Amino acid sequence: MATRRVAVTGIGILSPVGNDRETFFSSLMAGKSGIRRLETDFVDSLDAQLAAWIGDFDPLAHFPKSKAGAMDRVTQFAVVAGQQALADAGLDLASEDRERIGVYLGTGMGGAASIEEGYVRLYRDNASRLKPFTVLMAMNNAAGSQVALDFGLTGPSLTFCTACASSSVSIGEATRQIRHGYADVMLAGGAEALLTYGTIKAWEALRTLASEDPENPSASCKPFSANRTGLVLGEGAAMVVLEDMERALARGAKIYAEVIGYGSSSDSTHITQPSVDGQARAIRRALAEAGITPDQLDYINAHGTGTKLNDVTETAAIKQVCGTGIPVSSTKSMTGHLMGAAGAVEFVACMMAIDKQALPPTAHLVQPDPECDLDYIPNVGRENVKVETVMSNSFAFGGTSGVLIARKV
Repeated sequence: MATRRVAVTGIGILSPVGNDRETFFSSLMAGKSGIRRLETDFVDSLDAQLAAWIGDFDPLAHFPKSKAGAMDRVTQFAVVAGQQALADAGLDLASEDRERIGVYLGTGMGGAASIEEGYVRLYRDNASRLKPFTVLMAMNNAAGSQVALDFGLTGPSLTFCTACASSSVSIGEATRQIRHGYADVMLAGGAEALLTYGTIKAWEALRTLASEDPENPSASCKPFSANRTGLVLGEGAAMVVLEDMERALARGAKIYAEVIGYGSSSDSTHITQPSVDGQARAIRRALAEAGITPDQLDYINAHGTGTKLNDVTETAAIKQVCGTGIPVSSTKSMTGHLMGAAGAVEFVACMMAIDKQALPPTAHLVQPDPECDLDYIPNVGRENVKVETVMSNSFAFGGTSGVLIARKV
């Protein structure tokens, strides 16, 4: 069977800087940060009191109370982002062959809030019983399964859990489902809702979380800066509709871009320390599948976590494969690190960059690190620029890399 081209025809997003694609991207272009102090009953017990969180999400605006109560926050995010993406794509599911439509979703921690609630009830409150749906709310595939259930999608359905690369991998693997004829449409992306006491304390123990900027807490994530101190945890979801190109053109769908390359690899060196060669390997594989040379890239959305190791390593990997002439930015400087959802959120940023012909900045980049010497679009986004071919990098704990390349049609 001949391989098929794959179009992006729908976008859905819930993020710390906006809960629709237009607000999300305009916030990025304005350098608006979603990082702020947590407003929880446990915040005073944290060393890291900052996060990039969604304060204006009301599950009862989207679900009946009984249904909302049976879904973890991560599942709620995934379903709403999926609804947005399907509506944006203009798909009438009632008239579709839903056996040819599947769901691939990435998440790092799954139902973290439900797991935490269970432990609190058992070990703090000495409860003898848990909620009947605890397992179904906490399991890692709950979000993807609920998306498929809600929309009646009976094509392939898989959940990918590869830490920070989860949703990039989900989009790349979903692309292959269409490219090789196993599905005609895929709803793909990721969701994460891990801002619980236990999860944050676990991240504190790793000593990778950013210190609070004393002058401007919202500027505490500083990718590629000499004074960077670490990452900031975030929450949210992003989903895209991927579709066979001929099918999308025939129905007159808006096409954001064509996914032309996907590269995945394993560092196989250290579970937390990134590898220049491993990251470069994934970039090369994505470029090879896309059939392009690095000089054809107009923009790279970096993994750009703001940790000491990642930013230097990623800079070296980009330079090894692509040289120094391509604009690069880290939108994590504003959204925080959405872990399993990060790749999908950043892929949406790439789709909007093509749509708007604009490049979002790396915010808070005032003191450049001499070892990070690429064009990081510091502080101010660039409008009215040529953006035809973009690359999105995701590099995870455990060593999994996921790199996506897309091109304007």
